[in-house]
Amino acid sequence: MSMRTALLLLTALVVLQCQASSPEPVQKCRVIVLTDIEADPDDTQSMVRLLLYSNVIDIKGIVATTSTHMRNQIHPESVERVIRAYGKVKVNLAKHEAGYPDAEALLKLVKRGLPEYGMKGIGEGRDSQGSEWILKVLNENDARPLWISVWGGANTLAQALFKIQKTRSEADAQKLVAKLRVYTISDQDDTGIWIRNNFPDLFFVVTPGGYGGSTWSAITEFAPGFNSEVISNKWLANNIQQGHGPLGAVYPDVAYGMEGDTPSWLSLIPNGLNAPEHPNWGGWGGRYELFKPALADMDVNGFTGGVPIEPETRAIWTNAIDRCAPYLYGDYGRAIRVDSTVRSGNKVTLWRWREDFQSDFAARMDWCTKSYKEANHPPAPILTHPGELSLQPSEPFWLDGSTSSDPDGDNLSYVWFQYPEAGTYKDLIKINGSENLARLYITAPEVKQKQTVHFILKVTDKGSPPLSRYRRVIVNLMPKQNG
Repeated sequence: MSMRTALLLLTALVVLQCQASSPEPVQKCRVIVLTDIEADPDDTQSMVRLLLYSNVIDIKGIVATTSTHMRNQIHPESVERVIRAYGKVKVNLAKHEAGYPDAEALLKLVKRGLPEYGMKGIGEGRDSQGSEWILKVLNENDARPLWISVWGGANTLAQALFKIQKTRSEADAQKLVAKLRVYTISDQDDTGIWIRNNFPDLFFVVTPGGYGGSTWSAITEFAPGFNSEVISNKWLANNIQQGHGPLGAVYPDVAYGMEGDTPSWLSLIPNGLNAPEHPNWGGWGGRYELFKPALADMDVNGFTGGVPIEPETRAIWTNAIDRCAPYLYGDYGRAIRVDSTVRSGNKVTLWRWREDFQSDFAARMDWCTKSYKEANHPPAPILTHPGELSLQPSEPFWLDGSTSSDPDGDNLSYVWFQYPEAGTYKDLIKINGSENLARLYITAPEVKQKQTVHFILKVTDKGSPPLSRYRRVIVNLMPKQNG
């Protein structure tokens, strides 16, 4: 079997493992977190949220690292403090969903990077607990890719890659690198560009340049036309910090921005929308496209914490543009309508989901202290047809989520919408009827060559807080056959 064939088979397997395309459980995505915790309170905030999803994300390691904001210190003890708080609520969390790991098991996954900044921590004799742990997990007999979620500097990953390059054959090194998926919250040391330049085939999601131009920063910014109350200090106090047990109590106040690191792993949550292998399809962590950005487009004058901005030498997964008109809820008549104002930009790719994932966060925080009956749980969207359809020109078809259900018996709301940026067919297709019906009738348009269209079903319960799950339907539009 050629290496190319093997990689294609691996990718196909990954799609099955990491993309939630049915209500049945899916295999968890593996992740190692690199965190400069204590450089900013937001790492602790993101750690609290991550542990609430530790039953659906396979945490393989948490490495305390440096960054440009904390150049010669690491704080694994701060990671351990959050895990111990999680340990006090783990039993109650397990009443709501299965699969939560014991705190003791998570504590064994906390590792130390070198207390050195950037490239000073790279080279012969610069191995650390963290870099060796990345290599250990990467060498495990596991077909799933290994996501590296970088919340600070990337030099622990860079050292692991340096060692692979120095100690493995070219073929073995390619196989190992092919298993990695990296998302860095901008470049917070000078090793990010070194990694991209020296490993041009590495799957890499990043917004180079100033933080203000990044997609990830949308999680904490006021969003015109979208609900920004869900990131307010009052909302955090009421829904996360106070009255939600020991884990909420360790969630610190915002100093610079709320949870800037969380977008690096939000798209690993199996919610029916997220498709980690396809950043261009969009999800809770934003949408990204594969291209080589021009230096002039990198917000070169923006804040970087002193990390130099260099030209990219290869294609990376980076900022993409969505156009979105938010849904408004009506007091009378049709339950929803589309806002007349369309918002656009790379931040919209995350803003459009923010109310949903904040409500999901609040619900899981409720799980820390409430009984199953007292809390809310996400609905289960179910399609009556396959998640991928192939249609001829003018062929009518139904989109049908009418058999969806809710574990708490809550009433359900439905919204069907086309996601033009996720497919190749960019024109909006007319929907016959109201988009908030469980079943929609649509007629396929004519195309001159095969095109793809993505339709998203969003099902939301009326529990408190309301929770949403999704199903993605990919429609292949086929050209008219001659004869």
